[in-house]
Parts: sequence; C-alpha cells; structure tokens
Amino acid sequence: MEAKLVERLEAAVARLETLAVGGGVSSRGLPDIGVDMSSDPSIMAFNDLMDQYAAKVSAAAEKIGGQVLDVTKLLLEAFSVEKQLLMEIKQTQKPDMAGFAEFLEPLNEVIMIVTAKAEQRGSEFFNHFKSAAESLSALAWIAYTGKDCGMSMPIAHVEESWQAAEFYTNKVLVEYKSKDPNHVEWAKALKELYLPGLRDYVKSHYPLGPVWNASGKKVSAAPSKAPPPPAAPCPPPASHFCSESSKPSSSQPKQGMSAVFQEINSNNVTTGLRKVTDDMKSKNRTDRSGVVSTSEKKPRSSPATTAPKVGTPKLELQMGRKWVVENQIGIKNLVIDDCDAKQSVYVFGCKDSVLQIQGKVNNITLDKCTKMGVVFKDVVAAFEIVNCNVVEAQCQGIAPTISVDNTSGAQLYLSKDSLEASITTAKSIDINVLVPGADSNSDWAEHPLPQQYIHVYKNDQFETSPVSHSGA
Repeated sequence: MEAKLVERLEAAVARLETLAVGGGVSSRGLPDIGVDMSSDPSIMAFNDLMDQYAAKVSAAAEKIGGQVLDVTKLLLEAFSVEKQLLMEIKQTQKPDMAGFAEFLEPLNEVIMIVTAKAEQRGSEFFNHFKSAAESLSALAWIAYTGKDCGMSMPIAHVEESWQAAEFYTNKVLVEYKSKDPNHVEWAKALKELYLPGLRDYVKSHYPLGPVWNASGKKVSAAPSKAPPPPAAPCPPPASHFCSESSKPSSSQPKQGMSAVFQEINSNNVTTGLRKVTDDMKSKNRTDRSGVVSTSEKKPRSSPATTAPKVGTPKLELQMGRKWVVENQIGIKNLVIDDCDAKQSVYVFGCKDSVLQIQGKVNNITLDKCTKMGVVFKDVVAAFEIVNCNVVEAQCQGIAPTISVDNTSGAQLYLSKDSLEASITTAKSIDINVLVPGADSNSDWAEHPLPQQYIHVYKNDQFETSPVSHSGA
C-alpha cells in the first residue's frame, strides 16, 4: 500500500512541476490562462505576499536544509498553485460541485502530499511537518461559496486554520529555542505568512470569498476514461475539499439518524425481528406469578463511581494574545512571566493550585476553579471571578475593576495602590476583602462584603441597603 501511495504522490508532484514550468497541463490540471493577469490588483498583492512573507520562510528553510526544506518547498508550491487558481477564477464561470472539485484538485494534491509526510511520526521533524500540513488548510478559503457551504467566512477560516497549526509551531519554538535559531526563525516566519500575511490579503481582496466571472468560460468535471480501481485496504488521506456532495444521495450509504429513518420508511422494518410465541408471553409463563416475594429481592448493586473526566492540562499562549491555564490540579508553582498589557489570562477548571502572573496584563478571568490561588501585579481592565468555589486572589499593584459572579467563597487581598478598585458582586456568598493595615507591622483588616439586602419602597421607588447585624 505504501508503495502505491508513494507512486501516486510522485505522479502528482511531476504534474505540479509541469504546471509550474510549462504553463499548459493535462485536463485534470490547471488550464492555460489566456489573459495576462499580472497587472490585476489582487494578483499583484498576492505576489507581494509571496515576496514579503513566503521569501522569509524559504530563506529560513534553506538554512536548515534536508526534510524541512523539502516540506517548505511543497508548502510554497501550494501557494503558487493557489495563485494560478485565483487567476483562473477571474476568467471562469462558477462551476457545479463536480466541476468545482475538479477545479481545486491541483491544490488538493499538494496538500495531500504534505499531509502524508506529516503522518511520518518517526521523523525528528514531525512538528515541522504537522505545522506545514495543518497550516495549508488555510488555503481552503478559496472553496468558500456562501454561508450554506459549511465553512467559516474566509478571514475566520484562515485564522482558525492557523490556530491548529500554531500548536505544533509552538513545539518547534520550545524545542529549538536554545538549540538552533534557524528553526525558531522558520516557525516565526511561517506564522507571519498566515498571520498577518494571508489573512490580510483575504481581508483586502476576498472577504466574501472568490468572485467568479459570470461571462467567462465554463469548467466541468473531466470524463472518466477508465473504471475506478478496486478499493485499497487503507485509503489515502482525505481531501480538504469535500466533493461527496456532488454524488447523488442514493449512491451513498446513509449514516446515523438518517439510516434509522430510512429503515423505518422501508418495507423491511420488521425483517430480522423474533416472533413472540404464546409460551413466551408473561401471562402464560409458569415461572412468574403476581405475588411479590420479599425474600427474592436482592440489593441492587450500585455501579462503580467513576472519577469525573479531567481535560488536558494547559499553560500556553494562544494567538499571541491570550494565556490559557486549564485543568491544572495540585500544581503550586504555575508562573506566567513573559506577558504584556495587550494579553489576557483565562484560568479554567483548575483545582488546588497557585498561579503567579509576573507582569501587567489586560484582563484576568477565573472560571470554574476550586481552591485556586492567584497572585498578580497589575491589570488594565478587570479581574474577574466566575463560577468558582473557595478561591483567593492577591493584587500587588493596580486593579481598577474586580467582579465576582456566582461564586461561593472568595478572599481578595488588595494592595494600597488598588484600594480604589470598584468591586462588583452578583449571586455570590462569603466574599471577604482584606486591606493592608496603617503600617507595615499592622495586620490585614478583613471586610466581609454583604450578601443580604433590604428593599424598601419609598418615594415611588425601591431603596436598597445591606442588612446590618448587631451582636449583644
């Protein structure tokens, strides 16, 4: 099977090389462009994208060489194929689904080749391969045909595709940070190629998807010249551009609930069911009676209690803007030190842990945490506690706004610089605020926030005041 896959991939590479060099290709490749599109604004902008961003990726890959250079060449080849497709779109009518799949096949071939390389887990450059393969799905924005096509809008699609790839580029950055700067340069250049490179290009020229030429030539699927080969035991990687919708629904086996309804609507719904004979009916069974015997009752064994599922622990920076801390259990030395005022911190599902944020950030949110402690310096916007139980937070700098929502038990330690913070509570109990004493030798002063209120109707409106308790 592997030999057949390699042979198929080599054939696809040869066809793409013919496309890049010779201009004309086979009926299953890209047609010749009869009009000079080099002066078209969107094509010129794509050339600028390649010169400004793709050149950096290529230069970094040249320094590394080997397999990284090979996969980078394939990645840039995919961009070149996409450029050819964009030029062809301007001269072509929008095809039907079968013709659409045929039209996008050259791009899909390159993506499949890179995806196949990414499946080689034994390679020391596995993370490089996965970065390239996952990122290439961003080029599928060209397949967007409208809100009902099942894809995100082009700009959002590019951003979402890069998020999947960034998981692996971050691994490259961590692995080679102190080993080889060329790999770090490659990972950063790859990100710039998509964000802001491809994203800004799509935003400027194709925010609603490609624009076809209503008066252009037609594209149709190439006729089949030979019967399809027998199915291989292990199919090649799936296409990024699904063409299954072009097949008649009757030719595809239905799955899930569709199969259930299809079976119900058929005349064979009772096929295979066992017939209930008279001796099987409860009223005729001798081993059953209407008397309930207490001696026959056995205590029902309760199923073994299973521990609640816990997600994968995370402590990572996503998209360069958001620190995500998730599912940390019993870790007392969590630290975020490389942060800035444009980034936010989101802490979710942590238990019995302590997080230190050593720098100014824009916003901090604790969500569904239990017995969690957070120590932070400055926040630009707000510090928020939502859906938590028994948490502690200490502000060592400035926090203009603190909000507590649907939380049971929170201890807030304020610094002298944050005493003017605006504190908002909702649906929360046992909220205590501790402020520093008059001098460094004084103890913290604890102030419980009220959780009961009296509402009195006066002067055509309700007046609300907290309940005050007086002790004997």
